[in-house]
Amino acid sequence: MSPDRTYRWLIEASAPNAGDGFDAHVCASMLALAIAQAREENTTLAATSGLDAAALSALAARLFPGAARPLAAMAGAAAPAPSAEEESARDLLLMYGNGDYALLHPLAVMIARRCQEPHHLWQDLGLRNRGELSELMTRHFTRLKQKNSADMKWKKFISRMVCASEGFSLCPAPVCSDCDDFASCFGSEEGISRLAHIYEQRA
Repeated sequence: MSPDRTYRWLIEASAPNAGDGFDAHVCASMLALAIAQAREENTTLAATSGLDAAALSALAARLFPGAARPLAAMAGAAAPAPSAEEESARDLLLMYGNGDYALLHPLAVMIARRCQEPHHLWQDLGLRNRGELSELMTRHFTRLKQKNSADMKWKKFISRMVCASEGFSLCPAPVCSDCDDFASCFGSEEGISRLAHIYEQRA
């Protein structure tokens, strides 16, 4: 099943009381890419999403009740232990998260896992654009969004926060504008959504 079909399957299986639908959209986008990656790399959904069968089942019961059992079955073996970088990113997100922990925790785990992929974070989450990532961070990680007042790229910002908490600095310059990495930290995040076909058809 292609990522766009997986996304539609999840949305069709979403709970009728799933609020305004944004959380279901975000999680369906992340899971659609994680499922596709698991198939491409011949690995498990637990490995590509960071969520084991129990966590996937619990998330699906909340947002995609019609897909809870198939998602749990796709998880495969237990999720592999995260790298130190991934674990630190997850802990940072949880530290600055807000709202219901039952939703916050799987969001933090999946975002930290998708941070390890090579594209802009909004693309690796399967979102339409960077604006949706900003909405996600504002909604569930409000204090972290407030700290990113200069609108640094999210992967760079999360990495910077992790390094700062461990006593390291990613840039020797006293202010960001003087740093040699300014463009890579604050440059454009243009690009095509990795689920672009879905959004074109829904437009």
